[in-house]
Amino acid sequence: MRYSGKVWTAGLTVGLALLSSAAFAAPKKMADLSALGITGGKTGGTYSLALGDSPQSFNYYGAIDNNLGLVAQQLFDGLLEFNLQTYKLEGALAESWKISSDGKVYTFKLRKDVKWSDGKDFTADDVVFTYDQVITNPEAKSGDVANFTIGGQKVKFEAVDKLTVRMTLAKAAPAFLLQLRAFIVPKHKFLKYSVEGGAKPADINTVWPTNVDPSEVVGTGAFKLASYTAGQKVALVRNPNYWKVDSSGQKLPYMDKLEFLIIRDPQQQVAGFLAGNLDQLNITGAQFPDLKAKEVAGATFKVFRFTALFGSPPHLAFNFDAKEPVLQKLFSDVKFRQAVQSAVNRPRIIDTIYNGLATLPGHGVAPANGDWYADTTKYLGKFDLAAAGSALDKLKIKDTDGDGVRNIPGGKNLEFDLTYGTDSSVYPAMASILQNDFKALGIKVNLKGILAKDLLATGRAGNFEAILLAFGDQPDPELRKPIWQPGGSLYYWHRSTLPAKDGDPANTAAMAPWEKQIYDIFNSAATETNKAKRKALYTRWQYLFAQNLPVIMIAKPNNVAVVQNRVGNYIYNLGVIPGYNPVPLVFEK
Repeated sequence: MRYSGKVWTAGLTVGLALLSSAAFAAPKKMADLSALGITGGKTGGTYSLALGDSPQSFNYYGAIDNNLGLVAQQLFDGLLEFNLQTYKLEGALAESWKISSDGKVYTFKLRKDVKWSDGKDFTADDVVFTYDQVITNPEAKSGDVANFTIGGQKVKFEAVDKLTVRMTLAKAAPAFLLQLRAFIVPKHKFLKYSVEGGAKPADINTVWPTNVDPSEVVGTGAFKLASYTAGQKVALVRNPNYWKVDSSGQKLPYMDKLEFLIIRDPQQQVAGFLAGNLDQLNITGAQFPDLKAKEVAGATFKVFRFTALFGSPPHLAFNFDAKEPVLQKLFSDVKFRQAVQSAVNRPRIIDTIYNGLATLPGHGVAPANGDWYADTTKYLGKFDLAAAGSALDKLKIKDTDGDGVRNIPGGKNLEFDLTYGTDSSVYPAMASILQNDFKALGIKVNLKGILAKDLLATGRAGNFEAILLAFGDQPDPELRKPIWQPGGSLYYWHRSTLPAKDGDPANTAAMAPWEKQIYDIFNSAATETNKAKRKALYTRWQYLFAQNLPVIMIAKPNNVAVVQNRVGNYIYNLGVIPGYNPVPLVFEK
């Protein structure tokens, strides 16, 4: 599952003690969050946010689209969610759950008071259908077959009765509960597009295109879709059937409307915020100084900054399966990637692009994540063009014709395209820095700009030579398995390791020995119930990552946001991702 950026200032504990036979319950009321500055909200008003581009669909599982994800988190709920104060899992659509003593059987009791936004009852059939027909449908573009295939077998989903769901695993999986924040969709709207309803597997992706009648988009979340103006705005209105109330019993959400204004250019987003058209905006370190100066000078907004656990550290990836054989061979050579890493000027990038509001990155785990992070800083090395040049010399990559560009053995210039997002607030400057430093090293880099929303699709299609991209960090490495395990659905830089077709095993024959080790580590860690052993496995993975560089990690940005003073009950200690800063808690003062 995909989530956007967030911050945590201490080690997380979620996911470590989840394997238990005890029952857990969460009341319908939101917990008392006064310690976080949360008080009773005023009803009414409109809350406006920026959306970087138009959503590709209103079916979360029908497209890989972060913009869709931001909207979907307001329309749908999962079985579980994180508590805002403790960051431990608690019930959402599931009121309570029990886990068998062997850790293989999970039984969930659903809330009896939940209805879909169209008034239909929410039942166990909706949950089973969502997991069995949508999430684990191998053709669903944003499905998640891998994390629900445990011990080589698909998880078994059963409706015991109208309000009870049972999930049976082949082996115990200590991070399984963390997967159950996935959005539940309405069976009565999806059935005819599913295999159960007689459709083809890929038809699930055709549910709710952007020209759908808004009344057809049905969820259990705080809001429901009111209208969509292509390229301009996604408008949501309060869901009258929403099941949550605040700690005093007041019905949520507080606001009448939630609007996402589609603004692609980051500077135009800032302009919209300064004009008062946006209530809150996530910004970068590059945008921080000017906005902070305005706050200090008396502007009617506040700037928030926190060290990040969640959030998306950018990386530089080379295509191991590049179309040109000479580049394919070169990019697959770890010695080449290690040489190039020495030419990545992280201090300059952190200082000039992020204005110091970033740190050195981890390798698949955020440094702020005390539960799982292994300190691999020494493997990042230092910016040293001389050392990089010496390493390339040893690979016999030298300028043999005197044109200032090194030649790959055989005579071809060392030249490649670097794909980046032109509408990003950080990628253009980052690409320029890399291009200039690589030029000094004797590598010719041709910048190839595309829209940021197309970066992942370009990577997954293999239509790149080198690319700047980013994936968000998560509390438990198991949640990033599709990214970092070779053969995973998002392991785009070495696509030949992917299964021949959906549902097949990964192509281990195409893996380098270190990749096969990582592949085995993730399989073992997924079912290892001993905390210390899991920690050791994931530590080993991070060291293999740092030494072999499937991608070159660049920096870990802080989370920074600006919020209008008219907004109350705003929490940014963990940024803005599903379950952490629910819009229902925000109100206009």
